[in-house]
Amino acid sequence: MDRVLNRFIVSLRGAGVPVSVSESIDAAKALAIAGYGDRRVVKSSLGATLAKSVAEKEIFDDCFERFFSFHPLPAAFAQGPDEGDEGLPGDMPAVGGMIQEGDLGGIALAVRDAARSADLQSIRFFTQRGMFTARILQALELDRLDRYVADLYREGSAGAEATARQLEQGRDALIDMVRRYVEQEYEIYARESTERVIERYLWDVRLTELEERHYERMHALIRKLVKRMNDRYSRRRRRAKRGALDFKRTLRANMHHGGLLFDTAWKKKRVNRPDVVILCDVSRSMSTVVRFCLLMLYGINEVVARIRSFVFCSSLLEVSDIFERCPVAEAVERLRTGEGLDIHMGRTDYGSAFWDFTRRHLDAVTGKTTVIILGDARSNYGDPAEELLRKIADRCRRLIWLNPEAPSMWGTGDSEMRRYMRLCDLAMECSTLRHLEQLVRVLVRVP
Repeated sequence: MDRVLNRFIVSLRGAGVPVSVSESIDAAKALAIAGYGDRRVVKSSLGATLAKSVAEKEIFDDCFERFFSFHPLPAAFAQGPDEGDEGLPGDMPAVGGMIQEGDLGGIALAVRDAARSADLQSIRFFTQRGMFTARILQALELDRLDRYVADLYREGSAGAEATARQLEQGRDALIDMVRRYVEQEYEIYARESTERVIERYLWDVRLTELEERHYERMHALIRKLVKRMNDRYSRRRRRAKRGALDFKRTLRANMHHGGLLFDTAWKKKRVNRPDVVILCDVSRSMSTVVRFCLLMLYGINEVVARIRSFVFCSSLLEVSDIFERCPVAEAVERLRTGEGLDIHMGRTDYGSAFWDFTRRHLDAVTGKTTVIILGDARSNYGDPAEELLRKIADRCRRLIWLNPEAPSMWGTGDSEMRRYMRLCDLAMECSTLRHLEQLVRVLVRVP
């Protein structure tokens, strides 16, 4: 049981629960006292010694259920030896004998021993599943079993062929069983490691190249990032509201008290929540970046006071009301599909978009407003309308341009980025989740 407990602790550590040596000893002592007969008692004993917080308790419960789950053996093994087996070749591997005799317990133990010799416990990535499956089958002498079956077919007797078919059926079932066993062990020891690898990949992958199968994971990452940013900003506001002791002013004010601090002076730093107006190019090449940028901006409600959002392609349209009526994820999805939007999705025209905005919505921009423009600045060789962007820049507090293209591409072809960036307080590449995090830091100047 100590070996099983050690494997379980390894799986817990792989899932992100730190388990020290002393906690492992405590768990072993708890099991020695409580016994192993009752599953609920075992779970409670291990949980009390190994999980130290609510989050770790949730991980522990999930690990325990997966680690101590029971998988019935396939019915294909439940066969006895056929009649007429006398006189068959005697060079049958041990696993062949177990298949022929329907020895389910023996097969299960043989698979576990083979997995231990193949060091399956060290599996970390989903790409290793095939390799470990092959190692286990090799340890079970499957090649030798195949040669034995071929010899039976060559012998040609009715009894030999019946035994060969029985062994072939058991062999296929054995391969399925080993694959499922490797999959189960992968879930126990390596799923969290793989998730962490994918998470690191998603942080740096270009959003324009993100595959749709990763959307849900990206949404989850953005939710975690938004929560972290909101929590950090809330703490910063609480500290600013409380203030910090101003030692210099306090000492000066109390000099006539002989150094005793009767009157304290506090310094408070005002933390502003910016008003944001965002103009998003929703052409096809920009749709993924716009989706995740809006998810981020509308999520950081502790950081940003108000947001007004506009989308444009050939024409410009305000979509703030959609975010007021619908949950953020649903609103973003409506923008992606264009459902119910009165917008012309022709050739991207930045000059026309700036004309629409300055003519109809310039009042939305004040001296407290941070204007964010999200687009690749490729205007299909139309009028770039720099003077209209200058009018917006002169009216707002800060003008930030987010471009999903690398800076080396700015100004090439029909890109007007070099013209526009001269009018901006900040022009930055925004093509990954890490760039979106930097944007939030810029907005609130989080140290």
